[in-house]
Amino acid sequence: MQHRNIAFIGAGNMTKSIISGMVSSGYPSDRITASNPSRPKLDDLQQHFGINITHDNHAAVNDAEVVVLAVKPQLMEQVCQDLAKHCDLSGKLFVSIAAGIPHKRLQQMLGGEYDVVRTMPNTPSALGKGMTGLYADASLDAQDKTYAGDLMGQVGDIVWVEDEAQINGVIAAAGSSPAYFFLFLQAMQEFTMTQGFDKDTARRMVQQAMLGSAEMVCHNPDLELSELRAQVTSKGGTTAQAVEHFQKNGLDKLVAGAMAAAIARAEEMSDLF
Repeated sequence: MQHRNIAFIGAGNMTKSIISGMVSSGYPSDRITASNPSRPKLDDLQQHFGINITHDNHAAVNDAEVVVLAVKPQLMEQVCQDLAKHCDLSGKLFVSIAAGIPHKRLQQMLGGEYDVVRTMPNTPSALGKGMTGLYADASLDAQDKTYAGDLMGQVGDIVWVEDEAQINGVIAAAGSSPAYFFLFLQAMQEFTMTQGFDKDTARRMVQQAMLGSAEMVCHNPDLELSELRAQVTSKGGTTAQAVEHFQKNGLDKLVAGAMAAAIARAEEMSDLF
């Protein structure tokens, strides 16, 4: 990964996760700066990773080649307009991890057609197991694109989309989907408890089953998901009965409807900013 001076505006969980991955991979900590109003978060970052910290967004940005916009969406316009007013933003690469704010809108907030990469990470990024979608327009330099991909690759896998609208598909498939899995696990845990198991034991069983299943998917990339399912579905057996129940009750349509609802809401949110 290229070692550029990078400033994180905002010091929340995603910032911490990305910095952790960078430092662990050998990125020089003295080339990383985080700016945030809250001192405890900054102190935590400095203590764990030895990076530079400041309360001054202007100072952080002025010394940076790359600026990661890691503030809440509702604060983004205020922060960007302040930077545009007090800093020379020319030549800098901006990477946004804020949900719902389109690429062109980010440029408008910054006051110019600066190089901007819009990203959509998910919460497993905190464990280095994330999935991040990235979008930039065709004018982005190849080295900047590589840098942005490597940056978000510090917290998991990445996928670039050619059409910004596809970011909403990333949200449905990866950004929001951890909650789908948690909901499914919760339902399994609750039923397992009705079979006489205590809460902790029920959770251990279903979470380990999901973890093992995910590992089987990852370790068998050449097998279709339908084939993996078939391998554990003996004809006339218990699994077959359960799968048949899911199929008869429209699980595929239910999942598709939920994901479509997530996309619809993402489209609505993009109009809020």
